[in-house]
Amino acid sequence: MLPRITKTGPLFLAALALPGLALAQDRPPNPVELAKIEIALTDAGYTSWEEIEFDDGLWEVDDAMKGSDPTEYDLKIEPETWTIVRERVDD
Repeated sequence: MLPRITKTGPLFLAALALPGLALAQDRPPNPVELAKIEIALTDAGYTSWEEIEFDDGLWEVDDAMKGSDPTEYDLKIEPETWTIVRERVDD
């Protein structure tokens, strides 16, 4: 016996066929994730930052600054270990 296909069946099948599509969506951190990100940032010496979003499997932090240094950095944080894996001077 074959499963009955409902109106939501095609959407479910599309989600299975394109798993990266759902993961590619940018999203802000939830409160627990935000706390872990903020600990990682302050432990690395950062004192301020702007937008934080999850994108392409990593947390992205925009315009992070260390103390009174006017240089802004864009960072990527690995979500499993909460470590900064990329630090780039913002252009």
